Amino acid sequence: MSYNYLPLDRQHTNFQQLKNLLAFDQLVSITFDAHERILKCRDYLDKKMGDSDALYYGINTGFGYLQNVRIDKDQLEQLQSNLIKSHACGMGEEVPEPIVKLMLALKIKSLGYGHSGVQIATVKRLMDMYNNGVHPVIFTQGSLGASGDLAPLSHLSLPLIGLGEVRYKGIKYPSEVILDELDWEPIQLQSKEGLALINGTQFMTAYGLHNLIQAERLLNWANIIAAISFDAFDCVADPLNANIHKVRPHHGQVSTAEKLRCLLHGSEIMAQKKQQVQDPYSFRCIPQVHGATADTVEYVKTVFIREINSVTDNPNVFPDEDLIVSGGNFHGQPLALTLDFLAIAMAEIGSISERRTYQLISGQRNLPAFLVKNPGLNSGFMIPQYTAAGIVSENKQLCTPASVDSIPSSNNQEDHVSMGANAA
Repeated sequence: MSYNYLPLDRQHTNFQQLKNLLAFDQLVSITFDAHERILKCRDYLDKKMGDSDALYYGINTGFGYLQNVRIDKDQLEQLQSNLIKSHACGMGEEVPEPIVKLMLALKIKSLGYGHSGVQIATVKRLMDMYNNGVHPVIFTQGSLGASGDLAPLSHLSLPLIGLGEVRYKGIKYPSEVILDELDWEPIQLQSKEGLALINGTQFMTAYGLHNLIQAERLLNWANIIAAISFDAFDCVADPLNANIHKVRPHHGQVSTAEKLRCLLHGSEIMAQKKQQVQDPYSFRCIPQVHGATADTVEYVKTVFIREINSVTDNPNVFPDEDLIVSGGNFHGQPLALTLDFLAIAMAEIGSISERRTYQLISGQRNLPAFLVKNPGLNSGFMIPQYTAAGIVSENKQLCTPASVDSIPSSNNQEDHVSMGANAA
């Protein structure tokens, strides 16, 4: 297999692989194992529905509060396409294309476990969409984070049946136009497929992964800028001493102190005798504050890696055990809590950075007021600190936890939801 393809199946997919997928415009594929598991699960489901009159949620029943409504066998295919059409009611701005790409890849990955009951043709079409740059138009608002990301994933799925809109080569088209151009026939969804496609956490997960990628980048720059600020403010080096951090060995704290020592190695300013005994917290506690955020990012990353290596639709099909089981793997609570945690942690990086900015422009340590020649005639960096303060205040509002909220839906059948999409 070409190195330019990322194989998606039940084997572990890591964070770096997903970063590379976007950074290097890799294509996606499924392995032979995933191909066979998908076929086996679909074959089992077809036989089961042909031989049994039992009710299986979302396969031969209505959805949500309508769970007890039996659907006739000759209407099972219509049930699935109806589901996607009715649930594609998102609002707001369009989801950026890199996140749509992640959603497609994550959906393919989840279906590749062979517990969802989809046709192989459906998975192949999702791969074709990804590899040909056919990106469904999806909207940011509408998901409660349980039952999964119903509205966003419905928009993701509309082009499979020739509906909705897509972006192709940077231009928005009706899906049917691009299907015609690429000589693709609309997929005729079979029993359960619509539910398998829209019941999952791929919207929350894709946004969360995007946030983690940005958080890593921002944290790296925050450490570099903090080191420059530390030097410019003529700070005492003692708070970076390795012995301090050995006796409080939080990994992020130890690592941050080491990074700052490396960045400041050889500084002539650092080697000079200091007038002050110690410095303000925003400088002295950089390892503790930046380090705590670094640890948070790593924790959130472990939750998301576990999530991308999971099956999150419902019900789940287990051919070997002869089981079709309804559960709650679509519930986004693990993601909602960690996304809120990530937002709080990153807001603190902005907060402590603004405080260092304030100190640097305050006219201390032989630095001119507002870091400008002829202060008064010139305002220098007075207003950039205002801007920073405004952004820090806004960040505090934006990191108010979304996961503490829940609004019942579907006539109280879905009476607790995660709001994980809002957290993302």
